[in-house]
Amino acid sequence: MPCTSTCNYSEDMADALMISKLFKIEKRMVDLTKTADALKSTLKGATTLTETAEINIAPRLRMTALYAVAASEGRLVAGTGNKSEQYMGYFTKWGDGAYDFNPISDLTVTEIYQFLTYLDVPKKIINKAPSAGLFSGQTDEGDMGVTYKAIDEYLQSGKCSPEDMEIIANYHRISEHKRTLPKVYEE
Repeated sequence: MPCTSTCNYSEDMADALMISKLFKIEKRMVDLTKTADALKSTLKGATTLTETAEINIAPRLRMTALYAVAASEGRLVAGTGNKSEQYMGYFTKWGDGAYDFNPISDLTVTEIYQFLTYLDVPKKIINKAPSAGLFSGQTDEGDMGVTYKAIDEYLQSGKCSPEDMEIIANYHRISEHKRTLPKVYEE
């Protein structure tokens, strides 16, 4: 589901097509660029979008599209977030953090790489820097300022460098609202 980022139309698209062919996965392409542009244009009259607000439009539109297809075809939406991202809160609330079930939520990124190797996924995919593809050059580790290796080491053993621990603890603390159900009024 490309959405404004040039990497969505080039390398990411080629990789997705290669994986769908390799594992015989049905594919559909839904270009959300015009929808994102229309939403941004409409919002200009109401607010000035921050960089974070604008970046998170793509994952939220993608989830809207997935739920529309699922509702139309009697399907469920699968999540793609993992244990490492969940702990860090590195996902978009009501975007890629929304799903009906998640088959990899209990796996760290390290375990996912091991599983991909077991499945004989091409090295090109395994060696590719993890990225949400939100804009060209964006990487998960670059955004967070810590490696998945350090995050996974902390999750598995409770150990990491003091510098990494500061980043991990801060991400976990500030993302608590993403990992809990919304507050509701109760009498």
